Amino acid sequence: MIEAQQLSKHYGSKVAVDEVSFTVRPGLVTGFLGPNGAGKSTTMRMILGLDRPSAGRVTVNGRPYAEHRDPLRQVGALLEARAVHPGRTARNHLLAVAATARIGRRRVDEVLDVVGLSDVADRRVGKFSLGMGQRLGIATALLGDPHTLILDEPVNGLDPEGVRWVRLLLRRLAGEGRTVFLSSHLMSEMAVTADHVIVVGKGRLLRDQPMAEFIAHSGAGVIRVRSPQAGDVATALRGERANVRELDAGVLEVEGITMERVGELAARDGLTLHELSRQEASLEEAYMTLTGDSVDYRSREDDRPAAGVAS
Repeated sequence: MIEAQQLSKHYGSKVAVDEVSFTVRPGLVTGFLGPNGAGKSTTMRMILGLDRPSAGRVTVNGRPYAEHRDPLRQVGALLEARAVHPGRTARNHLLAVAATARIGRRRVDEVLDVVGLSDVADRRVGKFSLGMGQRLGIATALLGDPHTLILDEPVNGLDPEGVRWVRLLLRRLAGEGRTVFLSSHLMSEMAVTADHVIVVGKGRLLRDQPMAEFIAHSGAGVIRVRSPQAGDVATALRGERANVRELDAGVLEVEGITMERVGELAARDGLTLHELSRQEASLEEAYMTLTGDSVDYRSREDDRPAAGVAS
């Protein structure tokens, strides 16, 4: 378990993390989301004792990371997969790490097999592709068979088969009762991997809730209506003070009214409906809605409507 209490980090006048509190529980994959510069990497570094908090505290399995006698057996981390001497082989890299924690050679062979690198274990890491480097980083994180895993962008550079492998691995580890804390910008994968989500923006905690609730809350109350008489439907709905947006020819997005009431109004006025459905938001849509004000750098293109969509 990871517990952060009023965690803050200042770099001079810049506030990187601002009084953030959260708990990452065992048995779940917890996604850690936020725009670039939101404080995710700084938070992960403080969890691992690589940065000292300006205020507050964070513990892993009940203690600050530095106070664990066998930290590799408590926490496995992947922050920078390429932080490996390029002249070492994958096997020798893992053996060197294992020696610092009194971990035997058999475990090195086991994790090489788990991540699919057994056949290239004696190849120099400098010759590895980005995806192979990611697999080696995950092998390093798993080396101590830890209770808690902290992984920053673990699927970066992996092909679709590799991405699926990481997803299944993390789900299995969480199913064993371990704590899995995962940061990624790949929303489609996070949506099917994480059970819980923690979202930060500009150093502050924006959301801490189950993934399903986070997505459902974002899309709550949004209704899609498709009709050859969309203009008349929109007029009827606005008469009920509903919020109506015309997405495309014959297509409306409606809020502030129940789906049942939309159907009743259409029947009352003899209007044909080809579609009447409740919209489900995607994780990407929910995330973009929540963090829109927390993005530091925006292109002018971000504010332009998509082709074919009226502004």
